Amino acid sequence: MKPEPIVLPPEFKGQSFPIGPTLHPDGANFCLFSKHSTGVELLLFDTTEDTFPSRIIRLNPNINKTYHYWHTFVPGIRAGQRYGYRVIGPYDPHHGHWFDGDKTLLDPYAKAVAVPRQYQRNAFCKFGDAGVPAMKSVVCDTKTYDWENDEHPRRPFSKTIIYEMHVAGFTKNPNSGVSPEKRGTFLGLIEKIPYLVDLGVTAVELLPVFQFDAQDCPPDLVNYWGYSPVSFFAIHQAYGTSDDPLKVLDEFRDMVKALHRAGIEVLLDVVFNHTAEGGQSGPTLSFRGIDNSIYYTLERDKSQYANYSGTGNTLNANQSIVRRMISDSLHFWVKEMHVDGFRFDLAAILSRDEKGMPIETPPVLWDIESDPVLAGTKLIAEAWDAAGLYQVGSFVGDSWKEWNGKFRDDIRSFMKGDNGGISRFATRVIGSPDMYGDQNREPEQSINFVTCHDGFTLNDLVSYNHKHNEANKEDNRDGSNSDMSWNFGIEGPSADPQIEMLRARQVRNFLMLTLWSIGAPMILMGDEVRRTQHGNNNAYCQDNELSWFDWNLVNQCRDLFRFVKLIIEVRSQRDTARDEFSMSLSQLLDRRIITWHGVKLNQPDWSDHSHSIAVTVQSLSGDTAMHYMINAFTAPLEFEVPTHNDSVVFHWRRWIDTSLPSPDDICQLSDAAEISNNAYVVNAHTCVILVARLS
Repeated sequence: MKPEPIVLPPEFKGQSFPIGPTLHPDGANFCLFSKHSTGVELLLFDTTEDTFPSRIIRLNPNINKTYHYWHTFVPGIRAGQRYGYRVIGPYDPHHGHWFDGDKTLLDPYAKAVAVPRQYQRNAFCKFGDAGVPAMKSVVCDTKTYDWENDEHPRRPFSKTIIYEMHVAGFTKNPNSGVSPEKRGTFLGLIEKIPYLVDLGVTAVELLPVFQFDAQDCPPDLVNYWGYSPVSFFAIHQAYGTSDDPLKVLDEFRDMVKALHRAGIEVLLDVVFNHTAEGGQSGPTLSFRGIDNSIYYTLERDKSQYANYSGTGNTLNANQSIVRRMISDSLHFWVKEMHVDGFRFDLAAILSRDEKGMPIETPPVLWDIESDPVLAGTKLIAEAWDAAGLYQVGSFVGDSWKEWNGKFRDDIRSFMKGDNGGISRFATRVIGSPDMYGDQNREPEQSINFVTCHDGFTLNDLVSYNHKHNEANKEDNRDGSNSDMSWNFGIEGPSADPQIEMLRARQVRNFLMLTLWSIGAPMILMGDEVRRTQHGNNNAYCQDNELSWFDWNLVNQCRDLFRFVKLIIEVRSQRDTARDEFSMSLSQLLDRRIITWHGVKLNQPDWSDHSHSIAVTVQSLSGDTAMHYMINAFTAPLEFEVPTHNDSVVFHWRRWIDTSLPSPDDICQLSDAAEISNNAYVVNAHTCVILVARLS
């Protein structure tokens, strides 16, 4: 039976700040921003599964409203209380208003969300009462957790190795060895921290952990990646070990604390560019029903959503209320949840104004850049959007690092054997000075990667010429059509030992180039053991073994794991005397002695048909040198090796040769074999690094 709304006495009018729910010893204050609404009701539910509230508190606009903030104090409220809002106003899409006074709406500032078992996304796409239980906001107290003196590691980018991973996919496979009740959870990830430590990564970049709509996907599938947020504060409930939305808060913090103890930072992939409500036909879950024209960027016909995200809507990030929400969200994750940094999905959208036009000084980005709470927090931009705005190399501010999509593309293209890429390849491995050299930025401005969650895994990059996304039920139309992949002659798995040898070699090439180029490297979960998605390059809706980490591969590919581990070990010792915070990329390149070669010394071939390059680099300290030889050609090439320069004699030892079988493909630097000849044959599709200690 539906209860009748009540109006609390004036002494419970509440306050307009803080926004969201705030617990007090004798109850809770609730505050919601809604400019264009004419009425608001606070709904209190006894359980997550309830369709109807047990209490309805109607807010009096003459008492419970200050400016555009609706507020009330409700005595007796405790942590765990389920609640939502009904917001009354005009349903007038052509003027940007989608109010629906029958819908139960999530509080944008709630720190937890409870998802009923009977939730049906499609039901909320219709106007009026959905007829099934809605997601509920949950009152939380985040101040009681014992952090046990946990502190942010504050590792500089120059010492950072990023591991992009999916919380659930890391341990959800039954062969993970994680106890069944912890598979696919934050606590399950804790059990695998020794693996991350052994590999040597220093930061995990978690795919979205904000509460998202798992039903935002084709029928009978599951939104697995999580780029479909319904909240920017709440943790995704399914990554907990129970249905208790308060318990998952503690489990997330347990994970952060455990990773910090292991010296590993926690970076979150955050989605401030769109929400799960989608376009005109999407569900009304929160923002659309609270104040659609405030939260979203609309077209000139305000019934239509601007779609710079490719997902149906675009968050109006530079609107003042939305800017504040984004800043408040980041503050929450840093202060209350001890997160160390953020990767901003489709961050170029955050540089668009309220009409969708790019602006030179986007307020929200400068808010983040100059925020003292976020000082020292890692900020990484995916500096493009789905509408073609591409800002790699020109993203605003001094603190932002950038996912370097040009590194990915140019490394892939050259190593695949495409013509015309030699100059771009050489530029990428020395930190992309064409983009960052004149900005007085540190060398780690570029986040270097060859693969990420979006696209082929590294194994599939060398095994498939074409995407195979049929399992996504979109007739293979989804996903990129331009992966610059190469299958070496056979599509998919091959029993041909020659093809498998070349694929394994190319995998090592890509990992070596990612981890040893100037910049901050990022590797994708499982690439270190050749995880495959069987050619699916858009596995966002595949919550199954296609996407999960296959722990059997750790034993099957232990040689590749060793290869990656040793490179990371040596990288961590590279240029230890350098002051990471005072040297720009241009200064670093000026202080190093860099000499380019081809197969002949001092004769680099920069022509469009060149597929090989060599370079000698002396360290900043002047006591070591490295000589790199890259052969992306289809046949072996003999490279001349320098014996001396004006001041020193080189006595070279081989550290890496990706064409050699393990354990000769890489070794500890102290075990590197001496090279006595003045020439070295570099096999087809091979990278070689020689090292010399200078006296």
